[in-house]
Amino acid sequence: MPLARSLSMTSLNGLPQCEDEDLPVEDLLLFEISWEVTNKVGGIYTVIQTKAKTTADEWGENYFLIGPYFEQNVKTQVEFSEPPNPAVKKAMDTMKSQGCQVFFGRWLIEGSPYVLLFDIGSAAWNLDKWKGEFWEVSNIGIPFHDREANDAVIFGSLTAWFLKELSCQFDDKPNIIAHFHEWQAGVGLILSRSQKLPVATIFTTHATLLGRYLCAASIDFYNNLDHFDIDKEAGERQIYHRYCMERASVHCAHVFTTVSQITATEAEHMLKKSADVVTPNGLNIKKFSAMHEFQNLHSMYKARIQEFIRGHFYGHLDFDLDKTLFFFIAGRYEFSNKGADMFLEALSRLNFLLRVHKTDVTVIVFFIMPAKTNNFNVETLKGQAVRKQLWDTAQSVKEKFGRKLYNALLKGEIPDLNKILDRDDISIMKRAIFSTQRHSLPPVTTHNMIDDSNDPILNTIRRIGLFNNRTDRVKVILHPEFLSSTSPLLPLDYEDFVRGCHLGVFPSYYEPWGYTPAECTVMGIPSVTTNLSGFGCFMQEHVADPEAYG
Repeated sequence: MPLARSLSMTSLNGLPQCEDEDLPVEDLLLFEISWEVTNKVGGIYTVIQTKAKTTADEWGENYFLIGPYFEQNVKTQVEFSEPPNPAVKKAMDTMKSQGCQVFFGRWLIEGSPYVLLFDIGSAAWNLDKWKGEFWEVSNIGIPFHDREANDAVIFGSLTAWFLKELSCQFDDKPNIIAHFHEWQAGVGLILSRSQKLPVATIFTTHATLLGRYLCAASIDFYNNLDHFDIDKEAGERQIYHRYCMERASVHCAHVFTTVSQITATEAEHMLKKSADVVTPNGLNIKKFSAMHEFQNLHSMYKARIQEFIRGHFYGHLDFDLDKTLFFFIAGRYEFSNKGADMFLEALSRLNFLLRVHKTDVTVIVFFIMPAKTNNFNVETLKGQAVRKQLWDTAQSVKEKFGRKLYNALLKGEIPDLNKILDRDDISIMKRAIFSTQRHSLPPVTTHNMIDDSNDPILNTIRRIGLFNNRTDRVKVILHPEFLSSTSPLLPLDYEDFVRGCHLGVFPSYYEPWGYTPAECTVMGIPSVTTNLSGFGCFMQEHVADPEAYG
């Protein structure tokens, strides 16, 4: 399928055909709409974040991102300001005058793009009216109990309202392009088209709703694409309304794109439309280009992970950290889709082999998959407190030891090492040793899971018996939260954590693209993925002799 940077605008009166490689950016306004603008849920956040600088460099003041307003996200990510474009400001003021809260500023990521954020809660009083209007134009009914779909209707209605207010101010130029990501933003596209707004629309699907659900149900998805009764499958999973929203968005858009060839094939069967363009996701690799730093950064961040391990496994630290490998899997908590089931089975077998061969190598595996939790695990917090206490004790004894050694050498004496530590020092060290005693195994999760009896990862760990016993050569740690440098447990951002590991494992069954192995590659860390992921397929097509080199 050809890859090209072109837009089909034939159905829009007054808008020019753009056949050239370079778009007339000065005559265009580009709005990119997604539920994940400043709001990290999954991979779309990474997609938008990594291309923001390039897009902002190309489009300058004519590039805007539209997303939902969540105070906890905005506090640390957005710098508020006044819109530089008077038409944008006027459209915002019109919406504000009718009771909607709209925020504008710069997203504090590379490229610092402008963001326009709608407060969903402040406009919720319009929900019934907007659901009725959406029904009139699409015949899609939204059940009241589906919070996510209802939020999508509010968000889409606000987006379409804004685009209408904006387009009313222009007679000819600038022309407006609106790029919608995923079904949560699709309502805005459907309403814009139904109102015949002079806006060129693009819709990108990063995964199909039904594809994700079917794969999660352990169905032989790819070998049966031709045989699914789509309406029946969506209805049985109670997502028929969401599926209709997604399919309507695809068919209403002037240009429909997907992120990989495997997703294009899936969309053709699930959504009944072929993609106009396949646009593989990319990474801004400039910040990763200093090859000579890879080894130093790996050593530095590995040491930070080792510090966490010392606390987590206190009292059971009978393995050599210099002979310990750190593996990890990361992504949405989709047990089968992300291949966590296969990974755990493989780890069980690896543990058996390492024990049989009596190897001194230990493998510690992190599962970085956000799930619903109550709070940090008390035992995990205690481990980090014990580690810090032992460090402080060692430092105080070291300083005392150093002073005595220094004074003895000044006198020209070789100190008696049996006397250089007094009884108090010995007592302090004994207390420190006693504090490391524990009567339970190191926890397999860092947080208290809300429904741990039904958690698929924890249930599999129970079944295969990977409980972090002393005899286990494979240890498991589930970290059900996004990594952050402000965490009291493992204070590392995701990129820094990856640099400190030895291998990323992503045996996905359903992965329309898959940023994680690509991120490992640019950070100098080997990774394992499958040819059922978009990235895996892309590499298989573009790497010479993939069977030999992987």
